[in-house]
Amino acid sequence: CRPFDAQRNGINIGESAAFMLLSRQPTDIALLGVGDSSDAHHISAPHPEGNGAEQAMSKALKDAGLTPNQIGYINAHGTATPLNDSMESKAIYRLFGQSVPVSSTKPLTGHTLGAASATEAAIAWHLLKYDLPLPKQHCQDKATDIDVSLVESLAKLEGKAILSNSFAFGGNNISLIFGYTHD
Repeated sequence: CRPFDAQRNGINIGESAAFMLLSRQPTDIALLGVGDSSDAHHISAPHPEGNGAEQAMSKALKDAGLTPNQIGYINAHGTATPLNDSMESKAIYRLFGQSVPVSSTKPLTGHTLGAASATEAAIAWHLLKYDLPLPKQHCQDKATDIDVSLVESLAKLEGKAILSNSFAFGGNNISLIFGYTHD
């Protein structure tokens, strides 16, 4: 699938499993914030302006006690459907402008449906733990309705945190922020 690409044509189903053990013990990388919303706009379509997505990201920032400029990368839900990519881009732009690198890992994994959030959380943790390059967003031609700063070349995380979005049918939205617990 090709999220944010002008020639995008929808999801590519994948399979995965992920397991994360959360603990109250101090660690270098932690779940810093969580935000959720349920816009209940439509049974299978997100709100076209991304209202629920924006609300989930805002709540995650507030829960983490972070400002938008402290996020170093956004792992977009990025399903490669025109409606999802457009609404998510609008929501990200309203909160972050074009200051934060954005890409979707779904070209690497496919859309793993119920496992997507856990899989992408695990990817975020690995990016932080091993200082890996940010996943590139392969776009032959960026769609004209996309106003975010896509990761289109080799880049490293600049900032202490990663925001990861997952949006589901019925308008159920979750944003998780993972980051370093030290400066």
